[in-house]
Amino acid sequence: MRKHSIVLSGHATSLCLEDEFWQALKDIAKQKGMALRQLLMQIDNAHTGNLSSAVRVYVLNELTKNTK
Repeated sequence: MRKHSIVLSGHATSLCLEDEFWQALKDIAKQKGMALRQLLMQIDNAHTGNLSSAVRVYVLNELTKNTK
């Protein structure tokens, strides 16, 4: 697990993610033609609760969507 510090919507925050989730998130952003920060802002705006958990759920949903 690694801590990632980022600035979203003008405020500094951090999230702790396993390397596999972080890499998958970067791959998803690339596939969507988005900057990683843009994708994180989108996830941040749509979630309630913990951002790290929201990112994991988002990654899992995206990966399962691509396997159906």
